[in-house]
Amino acid sequence: MNEEIVIVSLGGSLIFPEEINTDFITKFKKVIEEEIALGYRFVIITGGGKIARTYIQAAEEMGCVDDEEKDWLGLHATRMNAHFIKTVFKEHAHPRINKNPRTKEDLNAHFANGEKIMVAAGWRPGWSTDYVATILAERFKAKKLINLSNIKYLCDKDPNKFADAKKIEKISWGEFRKIVGDKWDPGMSAPFDPIASKLAQENNLEVAIIGGENLENMKNYIEGKEFEGSVINGE
Repeated sequence: MNEEIVIVSLGGSLIFPEEINTDFITKFKKVIEEEIALGYRFVIITGGGKIARTYIQAAEEMGCVDDEEKDWLGLHATRMNAHFIKTVFKEHAHPRINKNPRTKEDLNAHFANGEKIMVAAGWRPGWSTDYVATILAERFKAKKLINLSNIKYLCDKDPNKFADAKKIEKISWGEFRKIVGDKWDPGMSAPFDPIASKLAQENNLEVAIIGGENLENMKNYIEGKEFEGSVINGE
């Protein structure tokens, strides 16, 4: 039976857009369980989403300009979301949430007792959950990572600001990094974090940008079928 580990960076905007999106989580759970039945295992890393941005914005309004403190607010939001996802998948998930992708422990221990899911959250200030997901992909020797968010496709510029933004279905890491730059900021809302992009390129990792609106696309990507979304790979 197939035992491939699939890395999923689950956007906080899908978990908690304005309130907890139980409709999405129900559909997400169903698809993940269908893939588990096919033999796949999952590492799911949760983002902070609206909760993180709300706290960061409030801190800024209160005069906090310390990036590290703002990052910690975001980190704790990711951990709350991770605990929720772990609870939803309690029948399949290891009971402990990973908060340090660079831990010296053997991460395969999260699957040692028949578990099918490892849940992870934010690690430390300066590093996004995309970066955590990329480190975990490296450690599990995964070659594909799904970035699941409210973004259906990559575009050559921000479609919310530019009416002439063009959809990108496939792009190299070199070209993508020219678009997103090299700097990460707390609360940043980029398709895939610049620091994570650098590590992904170094590890020849393929990242699929897929919208959470239609989870059949995630299912199809996992199974090697045609899907709607964008792929970043190569040099």
